[in-house]
Amino acid sequence: MDSCRGARTAVIVGAGVAGLTVAIALAREGWRVDVAEIDPRGATAGWGLCLTGPSLRALDALGLTDACLAEGYGMNVITHVDVGGRIADEVRLPRLLGAHRPAMVGIARPGLHRILSEEAERSGAVVRNGLTVTAVDEEGDLVRVRLSDGTARTATLVVGADGIRSSVRRLAGLETTLDYHGQMAWRVLVPRPAWVTGIHQFAGKVNTAGIVPISAGQAYVFLTENGVEPNALPDAELAPRMRQLLEVFPGRVAEIRPLVSESESVVRRPVRTALLAGAWSRGNCVVIGDAAHAPAPQMASGAALAIEDGLVLAQELERHEQVRAGLEAFTARRAKRCRTLVETSVTIVGLEQARRHQDAYPLTDACHRQMAEPA
Repeated sequence: MDSCRGARTAVIVGAGVAGLTVAIALAREGWRVDVAEIDPRGATAGWGLCLTGPSLRALDALGLTDACLAEGYGMNVITHVDVGGRIADEVRLPRLLGAHRPAMVGIARPGLHRILSEEAERSGAVVRNGLTVTAVDEEGDLVRVRLSDGTARTATLVVGADGIRSSVRRLAGLETTLDYHGQMAWRVLVPRPAWVTGIHQFAGKVNTAGIVPISAGQAYVFLTENGVEPNALPDAELAPRMRQLLEVFPGRVAEIRPLVSESESVVRRPVRTALLAGAWSRGNCVVIGDAAHAPAPQMASGAALAIEDGLVLAQELERHEQVRAGLEAFTARRAKRCRTLVETSVTIVGLEQARRHQDAYPLTDACHRQMAEPA
């Protein structure tokens, strides 16, 4: 029953980027796939994200890149602006899908979720919202899971794709720490200014700001606030506080700031990272995406790692007769790459806090080029 080519059933916990990608990849290989998502609305928290070259390469293997290009906004350059408002550096991202397709795509999370959800359904996966796993127990070569609605499933494979605070990771006994890095990340959805055709990042005397296009008509503004405790603010205070923090930036940030006053879509989250140093699996249960390796947002590559995880996991399970051998091969193939990205993102956090932005620019460039290597 442990054979990948026997009765293959999978329970995936989490219908975010990682969970839906692995659901698609496994279902296409003939697995019977159930996805449990705790949010009754689906996993669409946040306003936008970046699909870097590795994301697009993995999505292209699933035939989904063109849909994401149509939904989002293609771009090729990250422009870094210094504290005086002058262009200090440009990172030209590797174009992994050829000269006629962009290096990266900014996309609204709901749009990406719709593309992945519809493809998962077409592939035969069943997604159940408002449901999660409460217990995971090995039964020989199978895994028995108890669900929050009181029902149970017995499966060949359980995949925890349930984020940085993964309940599957805890239930499987895979321990790690969540590290807070003294930063709060702000995001707000705004109309896209005509000059925003790529990522613009603005160095400040204390904080960092920027803007990312996610469609022809929309972008999101980000602000990284340094030296603060991870406390919550009342919703009514978010927009005024974000506008205040943007006041000190010169140049084009002054053009962006009024857009925040027109928006009620401000979110503020602590910058935390997690990294499993040892095994990512126990028995036939494995964790992927942020549950295994959650980077800081500075490299804009969390989605890339999650999407690659889903595709690579399905590939390794097809290559190995035994599920556990496939899981071990998956971890061996992914661990160094994901560790490099997480550690680089944390290093950039430190450089931002030390106001050593000039040292962060080449590190960002080098890491994107390293991530361009095959997964």
